[in-house]
Amino acid sequence: MRIINYILICSALISQSCNGQIAPKKEIFNKEFNWKITIPEGFENVNAVEWAKMQNKGKEAIEKTYGGEVENKTKVIFAFRADKFNYFESNWQPYDVSKDGDYLESCKKINQILFDTFKNQMPGAKLDSLSSEQTIDGLKFNKFKMVINFPNNMVMDFIMFNRLFDKKEFTVSIIGIDKKKTELLLEAWKNSKFIKE
Repeated sequence: MRIINYILICSALISQSCNGQIAPKKEIFNKEFNWKITIPEGFENVNAVEWAKMQNKGKEAIEKTYGGEVENKTKVIFAFRADKFNYFESNWQPYDVSKDGDYLESCKKINQILFDTFKNQMPGAKLDSLSSEQTIDGLKFNKFKMVINFPNNMVMDFIMFNRLFDKKEFTVSIIGIDKKKTELLLEAWKNSKFIKE
């Protein structure tokens, strides 16, 4: 099962808050995908140890919902956060159509598993979801958005973008309860560049 990083929202809900220090804008260039993005001011890097703990909690949530082991093959590109519930994460993992099957069908199944896991792990919350496409710097990405309304009136957005680059699946996830911060991250993502060689 290749959805370990898609379920991090479950972990984000119980994670510790950051220290409140305002982080400056940060330019990131990822050689693997020739991808350039500017992380907005106010988002700090989540260290590898903490992120691994969050991945394990997400893994446990999926395994509890579906009964079965989850194999994590993802490679984290970065993970940033602002406050307690606003995250911006990117990763990639191997995906070979000849072995793993049709990519779009796989995405549909993953989205359903994601929705079901959230519903199972968050009783009392109302979930809405929408699948679509979005073009970023001339490249088409699959987009999956969930809006989670909690009984305490907190509303959380989960937005995931992914696509295949040859035999690598590239993913960007935005998780947030602060609409302004979510918009900042969406703008950063929409303005990011994939440099053509």
